[in-house]
Amino acid sequence: MKIWLYNGCMKLLSKSGIGKAYEHQKSALEQKGIEYTSKFSRNFNIVQLNTIFPDSVLVALLAKLMRKRVIYYAHSTMEDFKNSFKGSNLLAGIFKKWIEFCYNLGDLIITPTEYSKQLLEEYAVSKKIIFLTNGIDLDFYQRDAESKATFREKYHFSKDDKIIISAGHYIERKGIEDFAELAARMPEYQFVWFGYTNLKLVPDKIRGIVETKLPNLHFPGYITSEELREAYSGSDLFLFLTHEETEGIVLLEALAMKIPLLIRDIPIYRNWLMDRKQVYKGTELAEFESLIHQIVQGQALSLAEEGYTVAKERSISNVGNVLLGIYIKLLHADNPGYEGMDNRIKPARIVRQ
Repeated sequence: MKIWLYNGCMKLLSKSGIGKAYEHQKSALEQKGIEYTSKFSRNFNIVQLNTIFPDSVLVALLAKLMRKRVIYYAHSTMEDFKNSFKGSNLLAGIFKKWIEFCYNLGDLIITPTEYSKQLLEEYAVSKKIIFLTNGIDLDFYQRDAESKATFREKYHFSKDDKIIISAGHYIERKGIEDFAELAARMPEYQFVWFGYTNLKLVPDKIRGIVETKLPNLHFPGYITSEELREAYSGSDLFLFLTHEETEGIVLLEALAMKIPLLIRDIPIYRNWLMDRKQVYKGTELAEFESLIHQIVQGQALSLAEEGYTVAKERSISNVGNVLLGIYIKLLHADNPGYEGMDNRIKPARIVRQ
């Protein structure tokens, strides 16, 4: 069994959640010893696609001509395309038609959560859809005192500063407007938003927010995973105000880092993140403001261990176990006598290219 983990145009998305999801898939395959390649090889069994660019469509069609299996990862929905870039709402209907076309090229569709699966089941997608988390690297995301000091020194924060961070593109959907408004309302705290989007691509109101000159509102831009790990270690709260997601890898990272987490109460998180059990949730600015104060001042109960349990369930190792089963079943889908062959097929060596 050999997987073609297609990486065409992935450089364009290397700083996005899809880019991280791709890296997590590589790690999952490596941990389970599943043979894979990132380049075309005639002897692959399954091609795994993560993007909806035209090159991925061509690869899917090529795989079908070669009678190979196609797994399409559905990272995108019309709902999370809206309120993102200039003209995204006008193009949302066309975008939906395009992703329906792309996903229908797959023999199997994998999407990160039950919520995104339910959305896609309402689309004109005729193929089987399952949900599987993008996963989280628990070995990498670990909090330590040295990283905390490094972060605060790098950004000139004192040991007494209360720091609230978030991460994502500069887009309305991510909740950047409310993040900036809370910074204006709470000048006693430092608000830091990590991530980057070319300001030519976003509406003027979002550009205005990023260019705001509030002394306690900071937009350092894109940082590496190592730097973000330092930020998690050195801050007092991760504030995730997104209005729509298919999962939210940064949320999993925050859970793994055992940092207090305050999120917007939206449908995707209602079935697997419970308010005041693993995270704190809010719905409007006044509520967010009150909860921020309670959390950073130590007046709210710590939910770190309960939140970490959620991250543990979504470890890359667990993802690898599930993927191995998916591959085997997909390859034997046409065999009516196939019964539990999982234990008789051993993972092969990894081909890194």
